[in-house]
Amino acid sequence: MSQPPDLQQLMAKAQEMQGRIGELQQELARRTVEASSGGGMVTAVVTGDLRVLEIRIEPVVFEGGDRGMAQDLIAAAVNAALAKAQTMVQTEMQKAAGLAGLAMPGAGG
Repeated sequence: MSQPPDLQQLMAKAQEMQGRIGELQQELARRTVEASSGGGMVTAVVTGDLRVLEIRIEPVVFEGGDRGMAQDLIAAAVNAALAKAQTMVQTEMQKAAGLAGLAMPGAGG
């Protein structure tokens, strides 16, 4: 018959993992990703903690006076950058969980 796991060891391991996750979250907050729309006419830069840092808009976007097109391009670039950032965070969290021997809910594995 196997011996039940030591509760103190489990708690210590959980605290260690929590510290690692916190460090990873801080590191991811410093990382950036970018995505563009309209063939590069609008570019959004987003951090790993899903904050928009920068939006670059080429002057040609404003030349036609089509406000709706500009809004659509901006929204598309921001949404694409946010999706990239979310994917980056999910990938890094899955790696961290795999190193710790844990399964992440919704990780597809």
